[in-house]
Amino acid sequence: MDAITERFPFNPMQHRPRLELPNNARIAVYLIVNVEAWAFDQPVARQYFGAPGGATVVPDVPNWSWHEYGMRVGFWRLSESIARRGLKASAAVNGKVIHSAYEPVARAIRDAGWPFIGHGYHQRPIHLVQDPAQEIKRTYDAIAEFAGAPPLGWLGPGLHEAPDTLDHLAAAGFKFVVDWPLDDHPVRMRTKSGDIVAMPYSVETGDLPLMVAHQHESPAWVTRIVDQFDRLHLEGGRQPRIMSMSVHPYIMGAPHRIKYFEQALDHILQKDGVWFAMAEDIYRWYAQSSPAGVR
Repeated sequence: MDAITERFPFNPMQHRPRLELPNNARIAVYLIVNVEAWAFDQPVARQYFGAPGGATVVPDVPNWSWHEYGMRVGFWRLSESIARRGLKASAAVNGKVIHSAYEPVARAIRDAGWPFIGHGYHQRPIHLVQDPAQEIKRTYDAIAEFAGAPPLGWLGPGLHEAPDTLDHLAAAGFKFVVDWPLDDHPVRMRTKSGDIVAMPYSVETGDLPLMVAHQHESPAWVTRIVDQFDRLHLEGGRQPRIMSMSVHPYIMGAPHRIKYFEQALDHILQKDGVWFAMAEDIYRWYAQSSPAGVR
């Protein structure tokens, strides 16, 4: 499949009419907290350090425990930090979190009023799932039943998709997707069940690639986020932009990183012309304001 011809057109930023964000904001900023359930008896989703000799070991006690720390401690540290600033995040949640010992984390997300984004039922790439359509629908149904409202958004584990994933997502009822880091504006994508919206997302401002894949020191988070924000805020005077931040409880929820997370938020909150929203708010705004309309 040629994504440009079959899913979406090529549309350079300079050729577009000006978007108008709420309250004439220059930039919309949204935060995603990724909440995952890793199986103890399977290879872990990712490693901070490898086994001797590069072996794959099961159980992978240190790396599984790294994730477990995020659920026991890091999530609560992050959520308290966000709440103290009067903010809310969107929560990208494995459906398995709801149906496991981690249910108190899902309950805390619901009680805080954070919307749920589907993050797969299990924490594994959609290519490795035997029945992707069923996995997507199972995730949708689990969240809808638990949260009392269907999820609008989807963020695939690792952002990975197969050629027909967008069709399965739209058929299940998802309205937007956060797997396509290709623009600073929402992008309407065609599916067999109508359009779905790709939400602006940056792989380079997520804590996973920054802190784990590329192993930057903790203060690099502030430099990266502030530089990204400042440039988009500047450009937003001509054409408003949208910026994402993606964090994990076991990464940015670590005690040696949390102050840098807070410093970045505080920098953004001190600026004028900022709409700090949830991903769902941005989707609803776009659905109402986009000239061609979306589902």
